Amino acid sequence: MGRNPAIRSADWYFDFISPYAYLQFCRFDSLPPNLRIACKPVLFAALLGRWGHKGPAEIPAKRLHTYRFCKWYADRAGIAFTMPPAHPFNPLPALRLAIAAGSGREAVGAIFDVIWGEGFDVSQDEGWRRVCERLDMNADDASHRIAAPEVKSALHANSDEALARGVFGVPTFAVDGELFWGDDSTDMFLDYLDAPERFRSGEMARIAAVPIGQARKL
Repeated sequence: MGRNPAIRSADWYFDFISPYAYLQFCRFDSLPPNLRIACKPVLFAALLGRWGHKGPAEIPAKRLHTYRFCKWYADRAGIAFTMPPAHPFNPLPALRLAIAAGSGREAVGAIFDVIWGEGFDVSQDEGWRRVCERLDMNADDASHRIAAPEVKSALHANSDEALARGVFGVPTFAVDGELFWGDDSTDMFLDYLDAPERFRSGEMARIAAVPIGQARKL
């Protein structure tokens, strides 16, 4: 059965710091052609701060597992994957550059490719020059553009919007008030687009109302 041909729109919240966001982005060309995706750069650290949890790279054993898994997954999927020289890195220049470039898929893809496909830190000079060349921008001009108040405000607004919608991690698709977090929820997201009623009835509906049985004291 083919997917519903009606045009659908979804917001995609991401941070370049996330290898999972890169891996999901690399699947965009295989998503239904009737799906319109609005790429929305956000600061992952703002989400972590709001919900009070650690990122994968802040837990030593999880950090190693994450890096190994992403490399294994990328190799199996035929996706170029090279860890940047240090991680976590400062994602602000890349996030602001994406916004300055319009947050379109071509610009976002070019930045992802330099960071995770080629393994450069775009907050450092060499990586910055390389990504600006990829975007056909002058590096000095781009540095001025990402310092503009409106660019900084747009990134802040995206992060605030994500938090207001309950986004707790990246990458996340948001549609119809529903959130689909992580590359491994891509197929679930597509099934929702096909038949949203499945997620609002039966056991799916009961799951949404299950009470908290015991809360951990922090």
